[in-house]
Amino acid sequence: MTMLLTILGIALFAVGLLFSIAWHELGHLSTAKLFGIRVPQYMVGFGPTLFSRHRGETEYGIKAIPMGGYIRMIGMFPPGEDGRIEARSTSPWRGMIEDARTAAYEELQPGDEKRLFYTRKPWKRVIVMFAGPFMNLILAVAIFLGVAMTFGFATQTTQVAGVQNCVIKQSEDRNTCAAGDPVSPAKQAGLRAGDKIVAFNGEKVSGWPELSDRIRQTIGPASITVERDGTEQVLEANLIRNMVAKKDSDGEVVPDAFVPAGYLGFAAQTEILPLNFTQSVDRMGDMMANGVESIIALPAKVPDLWDAAFSDGERKDDSPVGVVGAARISGEVMNLDVPTENIIATFMMLLAGFNLSLFLFNMLPLLPLDGGHIAGALWESVRRNVAKVFRRPDPGPFDVAKLMPVAYVVAGVFICFTLLVLVADIVNPVKIS
Repeated sequence: MTMLLTILGIALFAVGLLFSIAWHELGHLSTAKLFGIRVPQYMVGFGPTLFSRHRGETEYGIKAIPMGGYIRMIGMFPPGEDGRIEARSTSPWRGMIEDARTAAYEELQPGDEKRLFYTRKPWKRVIVMFAGPFMNLILAVAIFLGVAMTFGFATQTTQVAGVQNCVIKQSEDRNTCAAGDPVSPAKQAGLRAGDKIVAFNGEKVSGWPELSDRIRQTIGPASITVERDGTEQVLEANLIRNMVAKKDSDGEVVPDAFVPAGYLGFAAQTEILPLNFTQSVDRMGDMMANGVESIIALPAKVPDLWDAAFSDGERKDDSPVGVVGAARISGEVMNLDVPTENIIATFMMLLAGFNLSLFLFNMLPLLPLDGGHIAGALWESVRRNVAKVFRRPDPGPFDVAKLMPVAYVVAGVFICFTLLVLVADIVNPVKIS
């Protein structure tokens, strides 16, 4: 049964991956056709074609390797300086440029002169190239909001899960009381598991973040109002100073960092609770910010990835994961001993995270990514507008093909990084708990 569920999880992820890619390329296709650009091909995957069908002027198909997709637009690059589409050069770098330019004009037909990509105004080209990643962003947001507002996330509440018997500095690596440890303020006050704290020092508390902050800010006597067996009771506690986990500006615990603060001594109950729209949007914003930070931090994670792949290095929880690793995690999700709705929510969040990563990665201003073409169109707009302001001759289209040698270097780096992640995902995978 375990193997069957693992295969099912991998298969479901593959379907989600293919849909995400097709959805991305649909953004490019629809806007390109909207602006009259001819699109000979719309393909999901790379390699040999498994299935294709012509509809109008476009061939739609699925290829054997589900590692991406593409649409082919006529005239992605302008002709060379001599006006020729094809040229020959003994320079390898120049040859790359000319090969890219030639490929952009394959299947050029009579009447296509007015349907070339590069002839469209820069703002239209920006829309066409941005539409693909934007579709992934829409899908990520839709999935995230759906999960957050219907299923919810694990949230700490003001209900007491357990009471500490003694005071132990959270910076110490132990959980059992030692001789000489003072009794915790919560135990002295008579707090019990199952109590729900509704007020602190006579003021209502809206949730765990507020209660936690107020406890940390208090050293000395404090009144705690709890609901117990359907009635409210007021307990008197004497909070002390203790070394507790440090929190960042978002209220999240900072790993291996501690600060002195007020201490009561109980564990908050964790429940899965749906979020309202505002809370969901805030949580989505945090997810996007973390995604941007992860993209920026990718180069710094290469040494740890190398150690995890080729030595005895630990594979960290925040280590980059590729398609193979994500598929493996999907298989593990299907085997979790949790309710079915938890499995569905976890799988959908994995798919949302994948689409958010596609959006952020494709927006990098580097060729051959969508962000590189967007940067080229924006630079062309700047050049032409500056020329217009200073009454200079129109510089014409910006020749993105001249950046193809850089694109090959970027693609090479990306391929090497992808292979490194692939090896790490196979020999030392990230596992879920």
